[in-house]
Amino acid sequence: MYGLLYLPVGVILGLSIAAPPGPMNALIANSSLKSPLHGTSVGAGAMTADFIFFLITFFIKGIIPKPVLIALYLIGGGYMLYLSYGVLKSTMVPTSKKGNYFIGLSVGITNPFQILWWLTVGIFMLTQFSLLIAPGFFLGILIWILTFPRLVNYLGYRYSKYIKIASFLVIFVFALFIIYSGLTQVF
Repeated sequence: MYGLLYLPVGVILGLSIAAPPGPMNALIANSSLKSPLHGTSVGAGAMTADFIFFLITFFIKGIIPKPVLIALYLIGGGYMLYLSYGVLKSTMVPTSKKGNYFIGLSVGITNPFQILWWLTVGIFMLTQFSLLIAPGFFLGILIWILTFPRLVNYLGYRYSKYIKIASFLVIFVFALFIIYSGLTQVF
């Protein structure tokens, strides 16, 4: 039964890294105003960056001592709480008129949000759910990079407040779950 949860939990975790407003989604949104394919191309670059981080995280997670792992859970949960608040205060302002795969990849590889997400939530995800979470996780990102550009292209920025609310809820719930997991390992 627990194995059946890997796909939906993976999708939600994939959306938790892909959906929050920030530099990547601003690039995707701006490129999507030209065409959905332009926005999806930027998102595919960011997804490639996540795959690279996924591999790195998978190979280093086993060598991290338990006290450091607990600290990363607590820091990661706190960081996600901070991000959830930031999501509510953010605006999705376009930052670039160009949009392609390599811009998405370069921004994804250097994006502090993605790096910190992998050092905290990514390690938690792979430690708690194993490699079996990967299909759902990347499906969640794929869903985002295919639907978000189409929605932006079709509706423009009118619906951004709904994305902010959904992003806030996803990040906030997972932040609480990660903090809870860290605290249960302490006590």
